[in-house]
Amino acid sequence: MTTSGTGPGPIPGPTENSLRRALKRARDGVALDVAEAAVLLQARGEALEDLAASAARVRDAGLEAAGRPGVITYSKSVFIPLTRLCRDKCHYCTFVTVPGKLRRAGHGMFMSPDEVLDVARRGAALGCKEALITLGDKPEERWPEAREWLDARGYDDTIAYVRAISVRILEETGLLPHLNPGVMSWTDFQRLKPVAPSMGMMLETTATRLWSEPGGPHHGSPDKEPAVRLRVLEDAGRSSVPFTSGILIGIGETYEERAQSLFALRKVSRAYHGIQELIIQNFRAKPDTAMRGMPDAELDELVATVAVARHIMGPSACLQAPPNLVDSEYGRLIGAGVDDWGGVSPLTIDHVNPERPWPQIDELAEKSAAAGFELRERLCVYPEFVGRGEPWLDPRLLPHVRALADPQTGLAVPDAVVEGHPWQEPEEVFVPSGRTDLHRTIDTEGRTSDRRDDFDEVYGDWAALREAAAPGMVPERIDTDVRQALATAADDPTKLTDGEALALLHADGPALDALTRIADDVRRSAVGDDVTYIVTRNINFTNVCYTGCRFCAFAQRRTDADAYTLSLDQVADRAQQAWELGAVEVCMQGGIHPDLPGTAYFDIAKAVKERVPGMHVHAFSPMEVVNGATRTGLSIREWLTAAKEAGLDSIPGTAAEILDDEVRWVLTKGKLPAATWIEVVTTAHELGIRSSSTMMYGHVDQPRHWLGHLRTLAGIQQRTGGFTEFVTLPFIHTNAPVYLAGISRPGPTVRDNRAVTAMARLLLHPYIPNIQTSWVKLGTEGAAEMLRSGANDLGGTLMEETISRMAGSSYGSYKSVKDLVAVADAAGRPARPRTTLYGEVPEERQRAAAESDGHLPQLLPVLD
Repeated sequence: MTTSGTGPGPIPGPTENSLRRALKRARDGVALDVAEAAVLLQARGEALEDLAASAARVRDAGLEAAGRPGVITYSKSVFIPLTRLCRDKCHYCTFVTVPGKLRRAGHGMFMSPDEVLDVARRGAALGCKEALITLGDKPEERWPEAREWLDARGYDDTIAYVRAISVRILEETGLLPHLNPGVMSWTDFQRLKPVAPSMGMMLETTATRLWSEPGGPHHGSPDKEPAVRLRVLEDAGRSSVPFTSGILIGIGETYEERAQSLFALRKVSRAYHGIQELIIQNFRAKPDTAMRGMPDAELDELVATVAVARHIMGPSACLQAPPNLVDSEYGRLIGAGVDDWGGVSPLTIDHVNPERPWPQIDELAEKSAAAGFELRERLCVYPEFVGRGEPWLDPRLLPHVRALADPQTGLAVPDAVVEGHPWQEPEEVFVPSGRTDLHRTIDTEGRTSDRRDDFDEVYGDWAALREAAAPGMVPERIDTDVRQALATAADDPTKLTDGEALALLHADGPALDALTRIADDVRRSAVGDDVTYIVTRNINFTNVCYTGCRFCAFAQRRTDADAYTLSLDQVADRAQQAWELGAVEVCMQGGIHPDLPGTAYFDIAKAVKERVPGMHVHAFSPMEVVNGATRTGLSIREWLTAAKEAGLDSIPGTAAEILDDEVRWVLTKGKLPAATWIEVVTTAHELGIRSSSTMMYGHVDQPRHWLGHLRTLAGIQQRTGGFTEFVTLPFIHTNAPVYLAGISRPGPTVRDNRAVTAMARLLLHPYIPNIQTSWVKLGTEGAAEMLRSGANDLGGTLMEETISRMAGSSYGSYKSVKDLVAVADAAGRPARPRTTLYGEVPEERQRAAAESDGHLPQLLPVLD
């Protein structure tokens, strides 16, 4: 028996054969598994030298490929401990303190802006380019003093202060903030991405027992749960944030657990390509902590872990080991595969390890040179991401990064002048550009190609995605009696159990026919026989977007042939033209264009209202609402209130897709989580802003996901009453990236469409009375069939529809009033126009629509 020095007790050491076999696989460049990695972590002596040598060769190949052979990097930085308060209780930490100690030392609960800027200015004078902002997790949730400090200065939470101080650092000093605020939500990333080129959070370990078991180093620390921290890493990738992470070795983990942590990091890195560096940090015991008696992680442990990490992460990964924690043994770490020394400050101490001073930069350069490496300065954001540009760097940060970066290498310009620059929205946002006639030419000329130019990068790793999608696409066995479920539905659909509802969602043949008859009967009793429609115009003001939705064929890069952005005048022109043709509504949505400020949505609504005061503005999906709120620094409630004042009348309930994150994170790389979608629509409803609700289905989902989605919508409606209708959105697969990559199904079947429409009627009854079917996605015959399956609404004339057409829908970009009436006729039902809120349409509007038939004359151009 041998002891790892880090595990819970004595463990068997590796056999000579297993170590020899693992070393050979590492030398030969064969992918390691967890067991082999755990064996190699225990290599010592000649075996460790062998392992390190092969790891160094992997590193050298990566540096050669990156165009910087023989270069090891560091960042010249200042360390800013914004607050040392924290809600966690890590047993090895001396960084964190309590309010009483801060007061006795004469400090505030947070560093003041003046204190922060003083450090940053002095760092800038010394040529520093990074402001490393480190702080405890959510201190206001544990310490009333922290909450009082924030409230007194007008900050809703710690993240709001981090954002505000980052802007001041950028504008007043020129340093680039690298943010370490601990566990962040997806929304937090959206709030902070515009003010920081990079962020970070150590994973530390995936060993849950070290968090869950009493006496463990992370016990009592809610933010140290491994699943929570992995979700943060994934949200960083989804948000296209260059992110630093790593592991802390020697805190009680076994070798296998350490290997599992490295593989977890590799999985996230491969899925999102967003981990810019991995820190391998060795535990150092500190006095006055619960783990003061724990032995330090030995240097051999660190060297072996660096080498194994290099083999697991591969040649393109950037590996860092903090130089102040290794007692000048730099050569051994370079020999094991590191290529970065991290942040080194000529001004401030390492506040996390205050007993370990930074080495002098000259000394670091000398030690690196002795190992055959040239020390070069980088920025807080790594060269690869400087080169990638959008969507990894927000447009508001680009001037700040470019002022300090070498455009050829992406590394820092050592003697660059470090000075503040304005942090502001791009100028001239609403400049018409690109294919602004796409709304007309999509039907005549089509799209330029079936996919955008960055297909292989923008959506993440397709191989990892196939693996993630597989569990959600496995059908379930249904044991519930369909006949009993049909009887319950016919008697009282509100009493359907989940088992019965799931059985009906799988119904086919005569059972499906019976289901649609029941749904049609419920429709008749709820809303009568009238088929409603609305004379409306879609205005998609831009299709430039980098969110990475894998189902979306509409989004383009700004340089793609089919990309476009409309001016405010063009938006208003189209709204005015729609009004003249009898429209009562414009539905306006667009891509998440990186140049659009959060106030752009207000400008769009105002432009329409000023030109056509009577037009109902139905605009801005929940994703756009979050984008607007995070870009302006407003809360969702504040932003929606301002949008309503600007002219917003209601919002589309799009961006819902499937309200199950198991499915959402396959469908989209960076769109808002289900909980945030729910927050946006419920907040809108509370403010008196009504919304539609939607579900896109037939891709990587199963009926169990449809059931959960519909139950969620029904629950929201019972609480708020704010949904005007439910819209079924069958997935259009033809040009959808997730289909082109061979992952999704080719859209729903006719059976699926009938079952979803019927069950939407039953499961949403009596809360959401209006069920809309989509002629855009189903065509005339398909829409008529859905009207016989429980639907009562046909949606709008649209006048211009580009989103589904770009995806490959073959049913055109508009329908005339006569066309919609004909669909209702095909279903044997009368048709009548409606408003957005399902009210009566004024006679004057009806006459205008009758004269134009609710569509654009072919020879009437939209002025450009």
